[in-house]
Amino acid sequence: MKFKGYLLGVLSSVSFGLIPIFILPLKKAHFSMDITLFYRFLFSALMVGGYLLYSKESLKINKKEALILSVLGVCYALSSEFLFIGYDFLTPGIASTVLFIYPVIVALIMFFFYKEKLTKLSVLSLFFAFAGVIVLCLKGKGLEINFAGLGIVMLSSLFYALYIVIVNKSDLKVSGFKLSFYSMLFTSAFFMIKASSEGESFAIPSVSVFLNFIVFAFLTTVISSLCLVYAIKYIGSTPTAILGALEPVVAVLISVLMFHERFTTNLLIGITLILLGVTLNVISDNRKSKRNSHKILKNA
Repeated sequence: MKFKGYLLGVLSSVSFGLIPIFILPLKKAHFSMDITLFYRFLFSALMVGGYLLYSKESLKINKKEALILSVLGVCYALSSEFLFIGYDFLTPGIASTVLFIYPVIVALIMFFFYKEKLTKLSVLSLFFAFAGVIVLCLKGKGLEINFAGLGIVMLSSLFYALYIVIVNKSDLKVSGFKLSFYSMLFTSAFFMIKASSEGESFAIPSVSVFLNFIVFAFLTTVISSLCLVYAIKYIGSTPTAILGALEPVVAVLISVLMFHERFTTNLLIGITLILLGVTLNVISDNRKSKRNSHKILKNA
């Protein structure tokens, strides 16, 4: 069962790391990103919704849940939006790696807004993650940083971090699948409203583009979400989060092998530092959870 959990964790990370394969050709063809993201999340919601109906799980939610889930949908939408805008400024490999510092941003949000203590390990993880981001954004031998690209992808990471904090702190009484379904549905609604306000056409120009949307939604969203839920069930959240480090690695490999991104020393050092920082953050978080559990047991 443990092996199955690790395999699902790897699959989740790899499938999410495949995003550049589908996005970059559409960007090169100057196809609307809003329409692309609308169909990606709509088809994903329909697939997960189909699974919920098959497993006979109720789709009912109350007003409070609807409000929280709609906010989650907006956070997820803005995270996707900023990531894909970031692809215009940074290479997909670098953008995906910078996005991956979201666990570190979660730790900072919890520190500043919920007064959670930062352990020495957490501080060290922050140092490694941000050092990695700086190294990634250096150009050549100078200190020329692409601040626009960095800022845009950091915003993507921030909104994903907010998504995680809201899920953890809102005390939602819904299953992981139902949460994924409504998040995707509200995310697609966000892009539908945005595209409509800009007068864009929702017509899918060809069968090949339609199939691209279906495969894009299934591989990078549905498979990733389902594998993640089951990986956490089999091996726990900490090992699953550490396996998430494969996401930017896969994105970088795809960028290098398929889109001819140069694999520079900066890229190698930056990725290593960020992965090290995020892994330390996950370990620190796990230790904190164990200490809190021990305290609760002692006081019981």
